Amino acid sequence: MNTTARPPLSRATAHRLPPPLRPVIDPGAPGRTRVVHFGIGAFHRAHQAVYTEHAAARSGEPWGITAVAPSSLEVVRTLRAQDGLYSVTAQHPDGPRTRVIASLTGALAMGPDADRVDALLADPEVTVVTLTITEKGYHARAGTLDTTAPAVAADLAASGDPARLRTVIGRLAAGIAARMRTSAAPLTVVSCDNVAGNGTVLAAVVRAFTEAADWPDRHTVLDRMATAVAFPVTVVDRIVPAPAPADREHAATALGLTDALPVTAEPYRQWVLQDSFTAPRPPWELDGALFVPDPSPYQLTKLRLLNGAHSALAYLGTAAGATTVDGALATDWGEPLVRALCAEVAPTLPPGGPDPTGYAASLVTRFRNPAMGHRLSQIGSDGSLKIPERWLPALRDLRAAGHATPVLELALAGWAHATRPGSPTTDPAATTLAACHRPDDPTATVRALLDALGAPDLAGDPALTAAVAARLPALRAGRVEI
Repeated sequence: MNTTARPPLSRATAHRLPPPLRPVIDPGAPGRTRVVHFGIGAFHRAHQAVYTEHAAARSGEPWGITAVAPSSLEVVRTLRAQDGLYSVTAQHPDGPRTRVIASLTGALAMGPDADRVDALLADPEVTVVTLTITEKGYHARAGTLDTTAPAVAADLAASGDPARLRTVIGRLAAGIAARMRTSAAPLTVVSCDNVAGNGTVLAAVVRAFTEAADWPDRHTVLDRMATAVAFPVTVVDRIVPAPAPADREHAATALGLTDALPVTAEPYRQWVLQDSFTAPRPPWELDGALFVPDPSPYQLTKLRLLNGAHSALAYLGTAAGATTVDGALATDWGEPLVRALCAEVAPTLPPGGPDPTGYAASLVTRFRNPAMGHRLSQIGSDGSLKIPERWLPALRDLRAAGHATPVLELALAGWAHATRPGSPTTDPAATTLAACHRPDDPTATVRALLDALGAPDLAGDPALTAAVAARLPALRAGRVEI
């Protein structure tokens, strides 16, 4: 089908949508911006934007989002052409269900639209900032800002000229500083990335940037931030595969209009937030979000079980010739791997979170969904940034307590296999990791890889490195042995 022959999705054409596919708020009456979001990727559009639209519809309050793209100009142009509208298709096992979302009131490019971004951050009407910029966007190291990172160093050198700032952290810090200098109106900054203690990390890097910036009033800014700006910890969960050409075809057929930015996601979604907001916020709880004093039990459960199992499936599945999560679950080892990993890691989880056994069962159901087509290559990217949070803390806790760790050893072997020279897995440290490989000494390879991850303690554990190395021959032969 030629989708280009259909009229484009926009506020002018939204009236043509079948009623069940229309936004739950009036697409012809864009609300005012009260939320700024950094990162216009598919996850935000399938998660926070959906919660915000439902909260606005159910409360009758205007909660429009202006989304800011850190680098992609194309997505900004496309969203503007569609007046911020796009569709989300929930891939239920019994068939897809599509609906248009209308919570985005604007789309900006962080660099070219710097003045407009800064004006929004300083606007007292804007009370919430959310972020989905991935782990690497925080430029964090050892719990604070890595000021030696080239992008951060460049931003600090340009901190006297906000128009030259290029990192989200630099732009956010400059915007908050401008707000503190004028109204000092309360603001809550909500990280929605899979980073342990994400709000705490975000607060640390923003404050560290402010401390290091060449701003004469930086100490006054920091003093005002201490009471006016909150950085709650959050947990977000919804599997959102990278967009595929078939998604556009399906959206066009369902909508009768051409959507250039359709999103496909699993039906399940969750949002747990620390209840520590300093300013008005959308009533996300009206759409099922959970506000709690301490989200850490939920966060660790999600990070170590869901994200940990995802990474294990990505590397082991790829070694065995699978390409998608449901394909890995269709093997004789997929479900046992997920359940065994969850059982192995469960002793490291704090009380107060989901039951690990029940959580594992729900993961198996979610991962098996044949409609998702979630590619293992997407999950396996940037492993050197993900693994230190998803696997290594649990591995340390378990080994310190004398527990056996065969599943995490197998997962590490899968990752080690994926870092070999010529592997298709993408990673910012790919060259460094490939150089760790010693074809004649697999144990030395594992030691070098763990050192490269910043885990010399684990690299110095001879039983661990030998156990991981012993798994490599089977993986090279395409076998996953639980």
